[in-house]
Amino acid sequence: MNHGFYGGETAKISSEIDALFDLRVSELKVRWRSVYGTEPPPRSSKKLLISAIAYRMQERAFGGLKPSVRRLLERVSEEEAGRRILRTRPVTSTSAGMVLIRDWQGKSHHVTVLERGVLYRKKNYRSLSQVARVITGCRWSGPLFFGLKGRAKEGASGTR
Repeated sequence: MNHGFYGGETAKISSEIDALFDLRVSELKVRWRSVYGTEPPPRSSKKLLISAIAYRMQERAFGGLKPSVRRLLERVSEEEAGRRILRTRPVTSTSAGMVLIRDWQGKSHHVTVLERGVLYRKKNYRSLSQVARVITGCRWSGPLFFGLKGRAKEGASGTR
């Protein structure tokens, strides 16, 4: 079996990570203390403990984040601490091939934008509004339903 540049180290780490899944939460917390030198977060799930311990093991064996990535993460965390909100511009138009995803009543609905119309569950529709009606059973603005435009300001009348 070829494990690439790191050879047997990869197989060893992989085996150690696999073994984590057989440990109880109390044993994982002991392992956390040994690899981090701190107490694990209170009410840590088994999944979190395994992920964090596995990350630290790989980091020690193969190296951590590049300095540029570390600086970026530090800057973002400082901005968050200062409550500065990073803004993103919402998508307001579509192009062929774009996939829109909307969760509705516990189900995820995927719609693919075509040159003319949209595709939903292997069926073509003329508009997003038609698909929104199929999903909800009532009239909706398709662009509003799929998050392409925001709601009108309070007090303004209009369709959903």
